Amino acid sequence: MGTTVRPGRIAVHIALILYTILALGPILLILVNAFKTRRAIFADPLGLPNGQTFTTIGFDRVFANADFGLYFFNSLTVTLVSLVLIVLIGAMAAWALTEYRFPGNTLLSLYLAIGIMVPIRLGSVSILRMMVELNLVNTLTALILVYVAQGLPLAILILGEFIQQIPKDLRDAARCDGVSEYRIFFSIILPLISPAIATVAVFTMVPVWNDLWFPLILAPGDGKQTITLGVQQFIGQYVTDWNAVLASLTLAIAPVLVLYLVFSRYLVRGLTAGAVK
Repeated sequence: MGTTVRPGRIAVHIALILYTILALGPILLILVNAFKTRRAIFADPLGLPNGQTFTTIGFDRVFANADFGLYFFNSLTVTLVSLVLIVLIGAMAAWALTEYRFPGNTLLSLYLAIGIMVPIRLGSVSILRMMVELNLVNTLTALILVYVAQGLPLAILILGEFIQQIPKDLRDAARCDGVSEYRIFFSIILPLISPAIATVAVFTMVPVWNDLWFPLILAPGDGKQTITLGVQQFIGQYVTDWNAVLASLTLAIAPVLVLYLVFSRYLVRGLTAGAVK
């Protein structure tokens, strides 16, 4: 029997293809032009590098800058530490809110939901004042604390929805066997919600790695800059080293792409599972 192709489905696929091109276009443009001469970048920005236009001078200038490795290490440290804390604390909070009933449970859930709707950047002045009082300005700790606070509401919401789908009989059976609550959480709950954890990891990792706002406010000092903020050193008021800028952006994008490819299978599984709940 032949299948009928619905016009609505075709329109959806066309829209998705156009969105994919729109999303990947800037990334491909950066990757292509990072290996071209300055003149070729402006003469033919959409063209591929060839024997006459290919160059790695931008990467040579970036690697010649001794601070760039430090910027990369700072971004990696902030991202990984924030990611681990968000996943761990978010999973524990989601487990507590969904498994146990206590006074204020609903109000606390609503309070966390507000954290998703209200951008944390609205409180930049208060956050900066608090970090000054705690003597945390120009430290990676300040960035980690802000990013953990920023990522926890969404993490708790996503992980809580997945934990609710775990059969209660499984947890009760473990309790009847004398398994402690900590072991139930770490040995049973966490492995079962691994797709949700991967989803939270991807949604958390990209904004933290690419953020420019809070590093510029909280950690602009030498030795504490992230890679996104470090790219700004190649952008001058009168002369911009576009080869170095594109090369540094390429190096900044590469880790995110690699991690996304690693977690993509779990991300799709998590989003699919969340869509049918």
